[in-house]
Amino acid sequence: MSQFGLIPGVEDDSDQAGRHPRRQRRRKGRHSGRLAVVLSLVVVAGVLAGGLWLAQNALSEVGGFLTRAPEDYPGPGTGSVTIIVAEGQTLADVGETLEANGVVASAAAFTQEAALEEAATSVQPGTYNLPQRIPAADALAILLDPANRVTDAVLVREGLRVPQTVEAYVVQAGMDQAALEAALADTATLGLPAYADGQPEGFLFPATYDVEPSTTEAAAMQAMTAAFSQVATSIELEQRAAALGFTPREIVTIASIVQAEARLEEDFGKIAQVIYNRLEAGMPLQMDSTVAYANGVVTVFTTDEQRAVDSPYNTYQVTGLPPGPINSPGEEALEAALSPTEGPWTYFATVNLDTGETKYATTFEEHQANVAELQRWIADNSG
Repeated sequence: MSQFGLIPGVEDDSDQAGRHPRRQRRRKGRHSGRLAVVLSLVVVAGVLAGGLWLAQNALSEVGGFLTRAPEDYPGPGTGSVTIIVAEGQTLADVGETLEANGVVASAAAFTQEAALEEAATSVQPGTYNLPQRIPAADALAILLDPANRVTDAVLVREGLRVPQTVEAYVVQAGMDQAALEAALADTATLGLPAYADGQPEGFLFPATYDVEPSTTEAAAMQAMTAAFSQVATSIELEQRAAALGFTPREIVTIASIVQAEARLEEDFGKIAQVIYNRLEAGMPLQMDSTVAYANGVVTVFTTDEQRAVDSPYNTYQVTGLPPGPINSPGEEALEAALSPTEGPWTYFATVNLDTGETKYATTFEEHQANVAELQRWIADNSG
């Protein structure tokens, strides 16, 4: 039976039959209304779809990043350009820099790649050489590899004096000597601790430093004093010096002598103890390293003439510590000065200059025997 027929189970009597045509028409009218609604919805849907298509096309003209992938280069790239990722820049800032220098087609492409890469936040400040016209993904990969940073690694060894430290930056990083010396003289901005008394000797911490092409001489020197302060804080230099009854500057001075005199790290603590024992006994330190500093030379042994120089750094002539450090000690030497190896020694002598073997003594006679052993070694190995 058609869905527009009679309802099943209703009897077709004469009265109902008379009304049947109107009921059919009414039901036909309802069905037609339903069709009209459906057709109307189809029309509205079509209009909406068309409007959305028009809106999407309009949006793509105004801001294509809303509906299509950002503009990106296919690669492989060409040429080269140097860019700087500055401290504090966001990844969006980096993207703008890359776009401005022709590395990527759009900053949006770079930030989109960065959003998909969890490691993107580890991009380090620095100077980088990148090809131009490369995919944003390639640009991000280059920035994430520390090997692509343009740097000069400057090695500042333990025990270097200020002039030697300056020379390291001139030779290894091509920096200007006069500018470096001016930076060291500008104690207002150098960043020295208060107990340095405005003198950089001893407070330019030895380490390997990355020097960017954009790094200034002043920034390079400030990085060294900042490194010293960081280490001093980590080893509690000021607090531990006070517990020993010394100033932080005196501890750095002792550490610098240890750094200059010790050939092996195992001897650091023992030589520090020799210094403390001599100070407590009121004996002159008689360290050749301080005499060499007073004479402006670098040597293991000093001459009678050098040991006669009039200088507060001449510990053969002056009892007690010299007025300040004689070089930049490393952390091991600082630790030795703060925690010397307990022992009764008041003398030491390196008896083998090849191996650095050092012997210790409590009496002058024992020390003389050790010196005689050194002299025999020198005689056997001279020429």
